[in-house]
Amino acid sequence: MPRLRQISAAAALALIAWLTGCRLDMQVQPKQNPLSRSDFFTDQRSERPPVEGTVARGQLHEDTYFYTGKAGNNPGDYMPFAVTKEVLERGRERYNIYCAPCHSEVGDGNGFILSRGFARKPPSFHIARLQKAPVGYFYDVITNGFGIMPDYASQIPPEDRWKIVAYIRALQLSQNATRADVPAGQPVPSEPPQFHGQPGSGATLPMIDSETSPQSEVRKEVQKEEKK
Repeated sequence: MPRLRQISAAAALALIAWLTGCRLDMQVQPKQNPLSRSDFFTDQRSERPPVEGTVARGQLHEDTYFYTGKAGNNPGDYMPFAVTKEVLERGRERYNIYCAPCHSEVGDGNGFILSRGFARKPPSFHIARLQKAPVGYFYDVITNGFGIMPDYASQIPPEDRWKIVAYIRALQLSQNATRADVPAGQPVPSEPPQFHGQPGSGATLPMIDSETSPQSEVRKEVQKEEKK
C-alpha cells in the first residue's frame, strides 16, 4: 500500500507537470520588447514607423493660425476666439504658474527667480516694443521660446497659451491705463471692498459683500449706461 501511494503521487505530479507544459507557449509567448533588435525586418528594428501621412488623433491642426499664431510668415494680431471673463481668469491662473516666476505678476520682469541668482532680467511687457507687438508674437514665443527662455509647448496646451496672451494684454492695459479708460462713475483710486465680518485670515477666504461694495455700485451704473 505505501508503495502504491508513492506511485500514485508520482503519477499525479507527472500529470500536473505535463498539463502545465502544454500551456507554456501561451503564457510565455514570443514577443519583442520596445526598441529591441529584430531580424524579421530589414532595418532590424522591432518598432515600426507609422504609415506615411498618418496623423494622430487630435493632431490634425487644420487651423494654422490657432496652432502657430502666424498669418503666413508674420505674427497675427487677433485672438482666435472671443475674450471673456472666464478666458482672462484662466489666463491669469496659467500666467501666474508658468510666467510670473520670471516676468512677475504685473509683467515688469522683476520675477521672484531674479532674487535667486538669475542673472538676465526678462523684458517688461510694458515697454513700447512689446506694447505694440501683435498677439501672435507672444503666442509664438510661448510655443517656441525666445533667447534663453525655453518653449512651453509641452507644458501649456494651445488654447491656454492664447488665454495667457489675452491676460498679458490685460496686464499691459492695467499698467498703462489713463483716466479716459476708467468706466463712468468709478472713483480713482477705487474704494476698498466691503467684507462680511472679518476680511479673512491665512486659513479662510474673505467674503466680499456684493451689495455694499463700491464695485457693486459701479457695476450697477455701468449696467444703467448700457441700457440707455
